[in-house]
Amino acid sequence: MTIQELDNQYIAHTYARFPVQLVSGNGSLVYDESGKEYIDLGTGIAVNGFGVNDEAWKEAVIAQLDKIQHTSNLYYSAPCAKLAEALCVRTGMKKVFFSNSGAEANECAIKAARKYGELKKGKDYYTIVTLKNSFHGRTITTLSATGQDVFHEHFTPMTEGFVFAAANDIAEAEALVKAHKCCGVMIELVQGEGGVTALDKEYVQRLEALARKEDLLFIVDEVQTGNGRTGTLYAYMDYGVTPDVVTTAKGLGGGLPIGATMLGERAENLFTAGLNGSTFGGNPVCAAGALSILERIDDALLEEVKKKSAYIFGELTGATGVKGVSGKGLMIGVECEKDASAVIAACREKGVLVIKAKNKVRLLPALNIPWEQLQKSIKIVKEACK
Repeated sequence: MTIQELDNQYIAHTYARFPVQLVSGNGSLVYDESGKEYIDLGTGIAVNGFGVNDEAWKEAVIAQLDKIQHTSNLYYSAPCAKLAEALCVRTGMKKVFFSNSGAEANECAIKAARKYGELKKGKDYYTIVTLKNSFHGRTITTLSATGQDVFHEHFTPMTEGFVFAAANDIAEAEALVKAHKCCGVMIELVQGEGGVTALDKEYVQRLEALARKEDLLFIVDEVQTGNGRTGTLYAYMDYGVTPDVVTTAKGLGGGLPIGATMLGERAENLFTAGLNGSTFGGNPVCAAGALSILERIDDALLEEVKKKSAYIFGELTGATGVKGVSGKGLMIGVECEKDASAVIAACREKGVLVIKAKNKVRLLPALNIPWEQLQKSIKIVKEACK
């Protein structure tokens, strides 16, 4: 049996896979089983921030593998502690809880908000305001926090305690806070699975002010926007706000699974021994890889991300067959006159891998993609849109 046949036979049919088996790569170039070369503009859905086969990341991971691969959180671990320090120093946050995914990071944030509401106002204050068109994960509770009905089908009853406001509508958010016993507000600054749409800066600042006024935890989900993806280390840094909780995953690990829930001053002491946990959270190998990634997201790289973003927006905005371009940094959605799936297939045929977000083509190139490869791939995307 071929790999595709084995997959169809033995793996649950939860993914509509593209007809490609990726076997190797280097940087932003990847190769399938036949040796065909592709320029990768998907990066494992914003995971491989420095591309494939990243030497510095490999060295950090292998060095830790030569020491100890797992300890559990019953013992101290240097990579875990050093990664937490680096995250706090770079963000101003106070404490970090490590898990294995963005969904788990968001679960921790939800727990933090509910604990905060109980402490400040009482057990009835457990409702969290999230946004319509949001996406926060695939566990039952993070699906419940997701403001898209399509993700709720077949899995009811949802976890109670979530209400949804329209993005950029501060009046609706204020009305929901007034009508419900709330403990927090949770948002994505760029709604990735919702169509790669960035929130308005003024709205985000007013939402933070509302959270402060009503004594709610202000939570920013940076699972996809974080770790340099939008041109700052974390997207909130470009919005002029200071979250109480920031969640991240995807690009942090560089290809190994890790989630992080960063807790600010109002949230740093909410968790005590036994209130949360994870067998693999902060795994030393994953943490060592993440530390390598974080250390290399510097000002020079972030400036390159902004320049590459401006190039992509400039090339695609107004191009033939392109109805609109949205997003921020190297997290970009392209609405085409053609069906997005047809554009994706045409790009793949010509050696460029792109993915989808709702009705848009989604571009998530490596932060350090070489200019020559970026220019070549965007030319192919433009051609596919015609």
